[in-house]
Parts: sequence; structure tokens; C-alpha cells
Amino acid sequence: MVVDDEAIITMQLEGCLSSMGHKVVGMATSGEDAIVKARTVKPEVVLMDIVMPGKTNGIAAAKAIDEELGIPVILITSYADDKIIEEAKKANPYGYIVKPFNERELKATIELALFRKKRDGHKPAKHPQRKIPAPDQRDMASFQVDGETGEVQEKSETFIEPVSRTVLLNNFYQGIILILSTPPITNEPTYKNAIGYGIANGYRIIYAYYQSRVPKYFLKEIYLKQMVTHRIKPGEVASLISNLKSRMDVPPVSGKRTDWQILIDFSETEDFESICAVKDFILKKRESGVPVSAIIALNIENLSQEQITAFSSGITKVIVSTGNETSISIASQSYPLESLSIVPQTVVDEIVKKSLEPLVLSILTKPVSGYDIVHEIHSHHNVLIPQSRVYTILYELEKKGIVTVKMSGKAKLYVPTEQGKTYIRQTLNEFKYTFQHIFGGMNNESKGSSSGK
Repeated sequence: MVVDDEAIITMQLEGCLSSMGHKVVGMATSGEDAIVKARTVKPEVVLMDIVMPGKTNGIAAAKAIDEELGIPVILITSYADDKIIEEAKKANPYGYIVKPFNERELKATIELALFRKKRDGHKPAKHPQRKIPAPDQRDMASFQVDGETGEVQEKSETFIEPVSRTVLLNNFYQGIILILSTPPITNEPTYKNAIGYGIANGYRIIYAYYQSRVPKYFLKEIYLKQMVTHRIKPGEVASLISNLKSRMDVPPVSGKRTDWQILIDFSETEDFESICAVKDFILKKRESGVPVSAIIALNIENLSQEQITAFSSGITKVIVSTGNETSISIASQSYPLESLSIVPQTVVDEIVKKSLEPLVLSILTKPVSGYDIVHEIHSHHNVLIPQSRVYTILYELEKKGIVTVKMSGKAKLYVPTEQGKTYIRQTLNEFKYTFQHIFGGMNNESKGSSSGK
């Protein structure tokens, strides 16, 4: 069960847990709600935020769940000062993870909790308090469980945590592009952003996938047949070629040019020959003069080097390989790929958090909710922003008449006014020119050395 009042955190945790093979049986947004739901759904483990609205914080709720139900609780919080840690110990938690967390840390902590629960039966309350690994920058992989005592101990060897890196891609969506990845990497943010670009530019879009949440964001475009989805079933990759042929071989209406955008996520690779045939079909269409761009993601976990090389043949635009410690950030205004840079994720975090207002303004191109903005920032840049900060900016924009509010069901959407559109355009230009002015010297140096990159 996941307990956190930030929707983006619960969504991120649900995705992580699902990729690990766990099932989220319940969610709660307050300490009081967590206790009630834990009684009902009886989860094996509870992931609990500490600071939440209401009279019962996460520590008090964790203590109540432990004493009454004997369910292991792992605390996940942004706070790591000594006072909070000492208070947290009273709740008898099985782990203490500091945000922003990584998946390996989360997985290791959950596995330890399940191991201890199975061994001890996790009887409520009165056994000695467990030793909590210090919430520092070390990965949980640097701890082990003593088989006799059950205590969590630090391994003797030194563990060096990988540095989280971010690949910055500008001008991305033209040509044939291959993304090589391994689970639990998800390419959904890339596809969602690409589809938005294709829609804005009038492309006919075909999106093929095994499993994906992306289509639900484009129900209108699917209804209007601007976007076609194709669910790939195991062993039926060949049907995708038939679908592509039936749509792309139809002569354009009145001789009007049709620009195609093909997006395919090959998360399963058993039928490798058919997968290669799909790629070859797209390349031949492009070589014959058909205006088609494509992004193909290939899960390389079970492929040999020879297979990867064979599939990459003919794709020269860009090949990006990602790992657990790497994120891809795609510029919102993206055309043919012109630059690729790699920076520490901490730099991206710093820039996004300190430039939040222009970032919010850049997303206000259509009616959006505050949650949509938080999700958009997280999807594109792997940075979690508290919803309260986003809503503070939106409230100020509403007071100035830059945006107006309309309701769509229960959702509150923010829509730029005519005056607001002018304001947003001018403000974004001011930020752009200011950045260019401040970093002008660096830009000039980069231009002088770009030919050697």
C-alpha cells in the first residue's frame, strides 16, 4: 500500500512497484486514511510518507499500523534530519528512504522488509526496535541481512553509487530514430511528447505497443483518426506490417501530401525476424520518398550483440542506450536532431526548480490542470515538483488575468486568456534572451568547438 499526499509520487511509486512485480492493493493520502485502508486491504508492506495533511502524520500512522496490524512500514520522506529520524524510530519502521529515491534502493528495502516479515511473522509491537540504515547517499545494495540475527548490516566492501546522468536531446523528432533500452526503463514520456509534436504538425500517427498508458492522453485524436493505435500481441508482430501497408499504401486524397509518424515500442523481442521486417519496411518507405519519421524502441535485454547490430543497420540518425541511472530529457520545441549533451541529473533538478515559472508558462499552450503540469515536468525531465509550488504560480497568473479557470468534470483546467497569450510569449522571450546574454560567452566557445564533437 502506498501512502502519500502528492499524486505524482504515488503514480511514480505505483509504476516502480509494478515493474518489480508487486501489486499496489491500496493508496491513501493521509495518516487517518492509511490506518483505515490498511485494516481493509491488509497489505504485506506499507510505503508511508511522513508529512501529510490531517491530524495524524506518517510516523503516528506507521506506529498505529505496526502495533495494531503488525504490517511492516517503510517510511519515504524528504526529511533526513536527526530529530525526524529519532522520532521515526518510535514507529518501528523496516526502512527509511529519503526522496528522491531510486528504484534499486526501493527494491532492496522492500525485499528486506518481506524477508524479515516472513522470518519473524512480524508480531506487532513489543519486539526490539529494528536497526534503520542511515538515510545517506549510499545505495541500499551496500547493506545485507544477517542470517542469524536478522539485523541489517553494512557490507564491508566500499560501494560507490553510480552518478545519475541526463541525456539532453534537442530537435529530435525527424528521421528514423532508434532507442535501445532495458527494463525497467519506460519510453512512454518520449512517445507522449513525440505524439504531441506530430499532432501539432499535422502528421498521421501510428503508435504500436505491447502495453501502454499513452493512448488515453489522445482519445480525441484517435476518435478523429489522426492517430491510429496498434496493440502488438505476442507472436503477432507480422500483423503490424500488414497494418502499416494497408494504411500507408493508400493514395493520398486529391494528391495532398501525407506526412507519417510511426512510433513502435518493441518491449517483447521473441519474434526478432518479424521485428526486423517492420524496421526494413519503414526504411524502404522513406527511401522511396514517402515522408515518414519514426521512433523505434527496442528492448535489448535478451538480444545478442549480433542481433542489436543487425537491427541498427540502416538507422543512422541517433541511437541512444539508457540504463537505470540515466534519464532522457527532450526539449519541448523539437525538430531534426541537432545536439546531444550529457549532464548530471542534479544540474537538471537545479535548473528546473529555479526556473519553474517559465517552465510552467511554456506548458500553458492548451488547457491543463496543475497535476498535468507536474506530470509533464516529471515525464520530460525526471524532476518531481511539489504541486503546491505549481498551484502558487497558477494562482498568481489567475490573479493577473493571464489564465482563466474552467471546469472539465471534477478537474480544474487553466486556460491562457488572449492577454495571457501575449504575456506568456513575451515573458518566455525575455527569459530566453536573458539566458543567452548570461551564457553568451559559453555559447560562442561552443560554436567554435562544435565541429570536433
